[in-house]
Amino acid sequence: MATLKLVFGVAVFVALAMVGMKIIPPYFSNYELEDAIKTEALQATYSTRSEEDVRDAVIKQARNYDIALTPKQVHVSRVGGFGQGTLAIDAEYSVPIELPGYSTTLEFHPSSKNKGVY
Repeated sequence: MATLKLVFGVAVFVALAMVGMKIIPPYFSNYELEDAIKTEALQATYSTRSEEDVRDAVIKQARNYDIALTPKQVHVSRVGGFGQGTLAIDAEYSVPIELPGYSTTLEFHPSSKNKGVY
């Protein structure tokens, strides 16, 4: 009976490790992308870069974290003048997760909004 409990416990531990190895990396990449988007929004609010330049910078940062974004998935909007208005960056993407006997899709929506001080 003790051997059966040990085998069952090891099987549960291995199953949890497999699930963790599949699910944790997309969440960590999303966290890093959110940080990059916040930094980009802060810097772009006070620069004269266009919305397209900001969008391209976000897409380039996403590639660094193994996230494939298209220009349609990244929305950049600027209200007001440079340094005076508000800059908002929103992205939407999904990551398919394949587990033995189960598959799902994780949806992520990283975003940031920054107001100018003037």
